[in-house]
Amino acid sequence: MKALTQNELKNNIFEIFEMVKNGEDILIKGNHSKENFAVIIPYKKYKIKKNRQLGLLKGKASYKLKDNFKITEEELLNI
Repeated sequence: MKALTQNELKNNIFEIFEMVKNGEDILIKGNHSKENFAVIIPYKKYKIKKNRQLGLLKGKASYKLKDNFKITEEELLNI
C-alpha cells in the first residue's frame, strides 16, 4: 500500500487513479498531522462480499441479502 499526503494526492490525482485501476491501494495522510484518514481501493476489492459465519446455526441455516436491502450487512449485524 502506497502512502500519500493530501497535497501529493491533489498534485498527482491522474497517476494515482491509474495506480488504483491497476489494483494498488492508496493510504491518504494529513499534510501536517500525518494522521491516516482515508484509503482509496480498487472497486473490485470494495465490492467483494464476505461469507458470514452463522455461529450455532452453521450448517443448519443460510441467508442472503437482496441488493436493494435498505441497510448494509454490517449495520444489520450491529443491531
